[in-house]
Amino acid sequence: MRFRGRILKGVFLERLNRFLGRVEVSGREALCYIPNPGRMVELLGPGVEVYLREEHGPGRKTGYDLLLVRRGVLVSIDSRAPNRLVEEAIQADLLPEFQGYDIVRAEYTYGKSRVDFLLSQGERRMLLEVKSCTLVEDGRALFPDAPTLRGRRHLHTLISALEQGLEASILFVVQRPDAERSSPNDETDPEFGAALREAASKGVGIYAYKCQVTLDGMWFLGQVPVILREGMSRDFCNHEG
Repeated sequence: MRFRGRILKGVFLERLNRFLGRVEVSGREALCYIPNPGRMVELLGPGVEVYLREEHGPGRKTGYDLLLVRRGVLVSIDSRAPNRLVEEAIQADLLPEFQGYDIVRAEYTYGKSRVDFLLSQGERRMLLEVKSCTLVEDGRALFPDAPTLRGRRHLHTLISALEQGLEASILFVVQRPDAERSSPNDETDPEFGAALREAASKGVGIYAYKCQVTLDGMWFLGQVPVILREGMSRDFCNHEG
């Protein structure tokens, strides 16, 4: 997946609210849109090297979107990017778990929730939810980095879909290359972790992929195991066969 538009190097100064930041770019201070509501306290510190895309349009309050942060490795923080990456990968048949599936609809409404994708393969139908992950500690990708009622609701929707005869999966896209495994962030949101383990026990497919990130774009490096409980090395849900 290639990044579109003009990408500029900058320095992060401060986060003013969930979606607004102050940066130095092209020798001057400016406001930028932060396309990620997560906390990202380990990424967005004063003086950190960042990369922004120029954006112009009616109704915009800023001239830039903050896309990338350099913290040892280059990290994509745009929570919109994983859906585009997954869409391109499924269309190109690059993800083994979803080979042979077609995308019927994005942003599919099921019950009271909106799920990222409805997929089909012949008579089979699958709901696929995609989650953006930017937090990695000691090689372990952790989701979420802030309590997420919406994330829990999505998991219960996937369980409900299974009970109604559909297939259901959740895919964690780790937007950086330094993850060796992935786990629910029980310390931050134990209820999400419990819901993820319940979903796994009911048969929801749970997968995680890490990504290579450059100034030109992002692509999948490969799958990493999902450890549902730390210390239980075989308690993971990368379904095979």
